[in-house]
Amino acid sequence: MEFNYHHLRYFQAVAEEGNLTRAASILNVSQSAVSMQIRQLEERLGQDLFERRGRALLLTEAGRIALDHANAIFATGREMVATLQQTGAARQVCRIGAISTLSRNFQLAFLKPVLGRPDVEVVLRSGSMAELSTALAALHLDLVLTNQPPPADALTPFQVQQLDRQNVSLIGPPDTVSMKMPLTDLLLHAPLILPTRASGVRAGFDALTERLGLRPQIAAEVDDMAMMRLLVRDGAGLAVLPPIVVRDEIAAGTLAELAVLPELTETFYGVTVARRFPNPLLAGLMQQDRSPPV
Repeated sequence: MEFNYHHLRYFQAVAEEGNLTRAASILNVSQSAVSMQIRQLEERLGQDLFERRGRALLLTEAGRIALDHANAIFATGREMVATLQQTGAARQVCRIGAISTLSRNFQLAFLKPVLGRPDVEVVLRSGSMAELSTALAALHLDLVLTNQPPPADALTPFQVQQLDRQNVSLIGPPDTVSMKMPLTDLLLHAPLILPTRASGVRAGFDALTERLGLRPQIAAEVDDMAMMRLLVRDGAGLAVLPPIVVRDEIAAGTLAELAVLPELTETFYGVTVARRFPNPLLAGLMQQDRSPPV
């Protein structure tokens, strides 16, 4: 008996909903039709896929294995359609996700090789790491840019590549603080705009001030680099930031890199999933030279 993928679609719906009635509603068929499809699939596989507890249907061990394979099969199908549609189009599409707090300047620098190309359309989506990871796993995105990589273990499908690492500095208006002041004086006397405690940069900064025996005065704790940029531009305090975030202001002379914070860096990552047909645009983006010009 040849394998019927129609059965597999019904099975996936029931496994996700845990209920025949809800699955039938989503599939727009009768409950008896869904039940029949599941029974036929179980007969084909020679295994019970569900056990009933009250009105709920729970996956058996065989059911969990079948669901893993079903998800992989349908993901491969979506990937095939997206890839072949893209191949036949006049323009290639590059779908990039970036966590909403990530430096806009870094994003622009990363995308520069494909921006403005007449044969490329860039789709840029912003969101939380959880939202973007879900979209990436479902193959709705080609890549996620982040400074907070997801865990890499046997249970996650993500591949993480370090794209860049930049020093973190103390940033402020050059006319309000002497650029010749020692770092310890700047940290001790100036109000500071810091990342929130969930940030790796903040953990490194707290460790630095602890080693120096300092208790800095905190003007603001912010989880968004764009907001930190606005605050330091408005004179709310000195910001702990990678200089790339305020690259334009430093070039214009409205802000200055007052001091490099020792052993403190911000790391940027690209997160992908293994694909049989990876987007050909990604290779050039991931391998571009990001060393600063001499």
